[in-house]
Amino acid sequence: MDHHSSRLTRLHAGAQPAPPSAVFRAVADVSSIGDRFELGVGRVEAGWRPLTDLFTDPGLLEQRIGDVAERLGTAEARVAASILFQKFASRLCSPLFGAAVAHGLLIELDPGRVHWRAAPDGVLPLRTIALAGWEVHAPARTAERLYRTVVPGLLEPLAEAVQVVVKIAPGLLWGNVASALAGTVRALARVRPELTGAALALARELLDLGLLRETGTLAEPAPGHPFFVRRSCCLYYRARDGRKCGDCALADPDARRDRWARAVPESHGA
Repeated sequence: MDHHSSRLTRLHAGAQPAPPSAVFRAVADVSSIGDRFELGVGRVEAGWRPLTDLFTDPGLLEQRIGDVAERLGTAEARVAASILFQKFASRLCSPLFGAAVAHGLLIELDPGRVHWRAAPDGVLPLRTIALAGWEVHAPARTAERLYRTVVPGLLEPLAEAVQVVVKIAPGLLWGNVASALAGTVRALARVRPELTGAALALARELLDLGLLRETGTLAEPAPGHPFFVRRSCCLYYRARDGRKCGDCALADPDARRDRWARAVPESHGA
């Protein structure tokens, strides 16, 4: 048994490997929900880079942060680093979260087999050369397993690499992950409203684990309308055309109450 297979066995002890056809169908279905959920599968061509290159090559990470800074119109590397990290968090979390909620499958993404490439419009395509999944037989452990796959497996190494290149608060980065997760829940609720309850339940469990604990509050002011308030700021308001985001901790209380009210369907106010 190779190191990768051994690690999967430990991570998903007690789970049943899913048939490859079921895994591919689940990923294809989730990818159709929207850009943040897309995950390509198969051979990679020129222009694609292994995710692990960002962990080990400070020069590559600096270049990517510089590209984001230019697009955002900011001279602050920490602003660009924050937005880049949040984009990666959204793209790495959403397909796996969607598959768990919509299909009861835990998708395994090994960072050595995940590839990315830059795109001028800021979209961050992801592709994996191998795909495995596990059937969920113990729903109570879904959040723990998903957390271990995404946070220690994919995002902690990236966060550590970012902090080597740019001085940025760890709490800000993990607040970005929480915000990305909340955005995933909202996207699912819009496109697959029947999944809202399950998505909210899983997200709340994730937000109570490890580095995501105390990063923010995920509420539901009206059925089917998730609302998140984070305890940090992603710094986007410091970009050229930036603003305070809808979940920003820096928003004044009146603005936050207004956002909460807008989260409630108009029919509830009629």
